[in-house]
Amino acid sequence: MIVSDVFAGKTYAVLGLARSGLATVETLLASGARVVAWDSQETARAQVEGRAELGDPMEIDLSGFDGIVVSPGVPLNRHPITMRARIAGVPIIGDIELFALACPKLPPHKVVGITGTNGKSTTTALIHHIIEQAGYPTVMGGNIGLPILSQPPLEPNLHGVGVYVLELSSYQIDLTHSLDCDVAVLLNITPDHLDRYDGFEGYVASKARLFAMQSAEHVAIIAADDEPSRSVVVNVAGLPVLVQSSDIDPIAQLAWPALQGPHNAQNAAVAIAVAKALGIDTDTIANALASYASLPHRMQAVATRNGVLYVNDSKATNAASTAPALAAWPAKDGRPRIHWILGGVAKSDNLDECVPHFANVAHAYTIGEAGHMFADLLRPAMAVDDSEMLSAAVRRAARIAQPGDVVLLSPACASFDQFRDFEARGDAFVAAVAALD
Repeated sequence: MIVSDVFAGKTYAVLGLARSGLATVETLLASGARVVAWDSQETARAQVEGRAELGDPMEIDLSGFDGIVVSPGVPLNRHPITMRARIAGVPIIGDIELFALACPKLPPHKVVGITGTNGKSTTTALIHHIIEQAGYPTVMGGNIGLPILSQPPLEPNLHGVGVYVLELSSYQIDLTHSLDCDVAVLLNITPDHLDRYDGFEGYVASKARLFAMQSAEHVAIIAADDEPSRSVVVNVAGLPVLVQSSDIDPIAQLAWPALQGPHNAQNAAVAIAVAKALGIDTDTIANALASYASLPHRMQAVATRNGVLYVNDSKATNAASTAPALAAWPAKDGRPRIHWILGGVAKSDNLDECVPHFANVAHAYTIGEAGHMFADLLRPAMAVDDSEMLSAAVRRAARIAQPGDVVLLSPACASFDQFRDFEARGDAFVAAVAALD
């Protein structure tokens, strides 16, 4: 746990007691702060009762509070806490801001922050893996793994300073004001989460804030494959380094089993640039790229049965994140190889980003709330089975797929119609594959 005397004697309200909220409460209490915590769920409140005060920040007097720490899931553009905090003159922050405030008192370290619409988790994990292989003390947190405040401070070893690697959503950046990343990363920007912003421009501006917080001597690495990402360069306070997917040699990429496809070329290009900015040698980088293993639910090869590869890409919750998966297995000898399972809660009424790769799809299997809509949309371009349920889609794909084909769950949709989250959806796919005869 990160404990810092910068919080001693201060008063914070914590709204939302899921994993990051609980870690925030523990850190603040251990640091000597007064904490007033709240969650709409009684079971969540019970986890801190007796240690923190309980009180709904929508009802208590906020005079004298130093901050209201909210979950990134709280929609600041719609939640009444935003106006209430403004009236009381109390800043709304997140756990990443608390980490940033604690940074000056931590042992010598560096911070790498990664944002972007797609590919954040893979790139974060890849960067962490390279740093780990180089022998540096390192942890990853933020929007991946354990909350950063719940992890112990990094102690430097003989190889040098520790490195915190943070995956940062736009929501987390919105709640952060003091994070000065030694290396800040932008992967890409495509329309997403627009219900939280004043149009696409507002979403781009949220991403750009990560770079505006940097010191001039720090490094800003931006993947320049899309125009919105390139436009962020004007907001960079640090030293800009532009990279592109085309920087990666396709022959070299073949030696990285878990990093296939054009989207992973971008992830690798960015990770290599970060590693070089940290002073890691090229041999270590090359070996780490080859030894990296996929994260669950992100282009994860889960089984090969009867010569058919089954891939779990449940994390692909929009068309832009599914498109690279469809590009990863091109048609072979003129025959499309992908059996594409898609559907769920649609974020748009089209699959425009996927269209260039339709020729790689042998058959589509639609599921969930958007299943009928996507089935109608896809039929002019390919064979479609409106399967409704994920388990049925897996069984039907298994009957049709031939050796050398790929059964790909890459839904281009959120999961909440049929599953708790994308992890539960991916786990259901893995179970369905395991249940095949």
